[in-house]
Amino acid sequence: MRVPLPPYAYVPGRTPRHDEGRWDDVRATVKLGMDADELAASPAFTAGMAFFENGYFWEAHEVWEAVWMACPPNSAEHRFVQALIQLANAELKLAMEKPRAALRLCAIAETHLDEAASGGAANLCGVRVAWVRDRLAECRCRITKLRENAL
Repeated sequence: MRVPLPPYAYVPGRTPRHDEGRWDDVRATVKLGMDADELAASPAFTAGMAFFENGYFWEAHEVWEAVWMACPPNSAEHRFVQALIQLANAELKLAMEKPRAALRLCAIAETHLDEAASGGAANLCGVRVAWVRDRLAECRCRITKLRENAL
C-alpha cells in the first residue's frame, strides 16, 4: 500500500483539518503482536516517514501513533517511535511559530531517543539513530533563528 501525500499539511490555526478518519486505513495496517521488522515495514510507519520528510508533521504523528501503540511496552522500538512522534510535534509547533513549545518537545524527543539507543543500537525500525539526532539539531537551529528574528 503506497500512501500518497495529502494535498496540504495540516497546521492548526492555518490550514483546515483533514477529514476525521482519513488515515484509518493506514493505521489499520498495524496490529498488536507484530514484531519490530513488521512494524517498520508497515504502511503506517513508512507513510509516517514520508509525511515527516515532506513537512507533513501532524499527519506523521497521526499514523506513527498506531505504530507506537503496537510496539511492545518499554521496548527500544516503543521509545524510538515516541521520539519520532515528539520530533514531529516539535516541527509542528515550529511551523505554528511556537518556539518555546517546540524546544520543550525537542528535549522530550531527545530523552526518548537516548533511552531507545541506550543499548548501543545504530538503527531502530530501519532508521538510523544519527538521522533522528540530525533532525533534532536542525529543528533546534530553526528554533534559535525564529527566536532571534522575534527580538
